[in-house]
Amino acid sequence: MSSPATAPPSPASLKRIVTASLIGTTIEWYDFFLYGSAAALVFNKLFFPDSDPLVGTLLSFLTYAVGFAARPLGALVFGHYGDRLGRKKLLVLSLLLMGGATFAIGLLPTHATVGTAAPVLLTLLRLVQGFALGGEWGGAVLLVSEHGDARRRGFWASWPQTGAPAGQLLATGVLSLLTAVLSDAAFVSWGWRIPFLLSGVLVIVGLWIRLSVDESPVFRQALAQAEARKATQEADAEKLPLVSVLRHHWRDVLVAMGARMAENISYYVITAFILVYATTSAGVSKQTALNAVLIASAVHFAVIPAWGALSDRIGRRPVYLLGAVGVGLWMFPFFSLIDTGGFGNLVLAVTVGLVLHGAMYAPQAAFFSEMFATRMRYSGASIGAQFASVAAGAPAPLIATALLADYDSSTPIALYVIAAVLLTVVAVGAAKETRHRDLSDVGPSDGVGESEAARTADVRVV
Repeated sequence: MSSPATAPPSPASLKRIVTASLIGTTIEWYDFFLYGSAAALVFNKLFFPDSDPLVGTLLSFLTYAVGFAARPLGALVFGHYGDRLGRKKLLVLSLLLMGGATFAIGLLPTHATVGTAAPVLLTLLRLVQGFALGGEWGGAVLLVSEHGDARRRGFWASWPQTGAPAGQLLATGVLSLLTAVLSDAAFVSWGWRIPFLLSGVLVIVGLWIRLSVDESPVFRQALAQAEARKATQEADAEKLPLVSVLRHHWRDVLVAMGARMAENISYYVITAFILVYATTSAGVSKQTALNAVLIASAVHFAVIPAWGALSDRIGRRPVYLLGAVGVGLWMFPFFSLIDTGGFGNLVLAVTVGLVLHGAMYAPQAAFFSEMFATRMRYSGASIGAQFASVAAGAPAPLIATALLADYDSSTPIALYVIAAVLLTVVAVGAAKETRHRDLSDVGPSDGVGESEAARTADVRVV
């Protein structure tokens, strides 16, 4: 019989928790993806106007990549305090940081006004965005994973994952609307600021919803155990989360990093780099490319919960591997369809790519959550996911754009994604299936004794 600390929430409570995580992650991803789309469309003109257009785009994507560099630091800081103070407090802070930085970007002076100070300020705000997102993902998926029904954890935990396509959908939709109703001159002059300023309103809504949910019951139980151990002076000296994670879960961290390679790289090639490739190599208008991503993101949003539910039936690994192999096989047809210049083919290319990506992204939340013990779950899941993003998603649009500039062909870009797929297949293939694990019981996976496993399942307060 469940203790009060671990009693499952009511259906209404669980839906409120899922909604709070989904809306929060949607807003955070909206802010993050908005920057990527703007980097592809206007930042090269506004912040790097003295460069060749393609070089300006490369510099613009370089500031985009800087945000990823800050994500591991966010994972470490938010993971450390999230494993001690709770998931909810840190999620509120991440939302405030992300929304504030995005709103400030909308107020930035451009190169024409302040010269080289403009790209410097832009880069600093991008660092804040990356730091906030580095802490957001782990907390959001854990809040749902640790609340939900274990038999349907893959389904429920996949809903915060839909925040990525929902944020992409929202960011692309706002940009698409503005490019449709404004002239190019008006959009470049002031219209691009509107989506960034809109973030301020979205953050207020997100905070109101996120503050209404309860802390994870698994965390509360582990906290109570840690307090009891502390009261009887049985607690060991506390170690930094990074030290504990690398001691007990280093294999799981490597698996998570490897699993992220194909998922992260393919996503940013399909959704961010396509805005460069379709408009420069295939002769497609910005509006057409944005509309294609818009439609595909809607389908992506719809299929993620279905993939999550399938992972509850057949396991996390089979679904993940299906998505990785599928993305690898789709890369050459993907670029061939875009090269035709037809809108229908463009939509088909992006949609199929994102559906296959969803097979990796959907089970990822439950898969990574189930790898780590409670005391270090926020840190472990965040470190594995965000450290990989530095090598994967951060340089993906930059590398793809550089390959296009050097070879004037999509073949090297397709091979780049396929190489990432091979890394992911090896990592996930070497992992253990996790779907039957109990999050309140799971301990370190590297062969430590039972008593040590029990200790690492606790949360200790600094």
